[in-house]
Amino acid sequence: MTRSEFEQIAAQLRQKVLKTGLDFFGNREDAEDAAQDTMVQLWRYLEHIDAERNVEALAVRVAKNCCVSIYRKRQPVTPLLEGQGEASPQEQLEAKDTQRMLDETLSLLKPRERQLFDMRALMGLSIDEITQQTGIAKPSVTAMVSAARKKVFTELKRRMKQ
Repeated sequence: MTRSEFEQIAAQLRQKVLKTGLDFFGNREDAEDAAQDTMVQLWRYLEHIDAERNVEALAVRVAKNCCVSIYRKRQPVTPLLEGQGEASPQEQLEAKDTQRMLDETLSLLKPRERQLFDMRALMGLSIDEITQQTGIAKPSVTAMVSAARKKVFTELKRRMKQ
């Protein structure tokens, strides 16, 4: 999809994703945040979006994933421990360190690996959908996503041992 094609349908897409956010959160402020995040993600992967496909369906799916992501970010850093009340400051600090390590690890991926990893893990796209959006053969997408996951897990294990 070209930038001009996207700009022509952006207002219509924004209304769809805003409605998705309103349905999810029930308030306009959070829905606006989700709509903004969705539009940024769509813009970021613009060249990989096939204009022939149902772009609205993709936008709604990305919006749902953004809503879930925003919701999760607003939850306590660590879940309540079963039967132990709130997480201790030590547990919260460990959770923050783990998130920092994850962010640093993801930054080590090559751009194409990171793109495919994000499409699969963050956007929640299936391998078939990634194949359609990127034009990369399904076996290649599967292999690259698997390799990226393996790199992430291997690096996280290495960092956890330090």
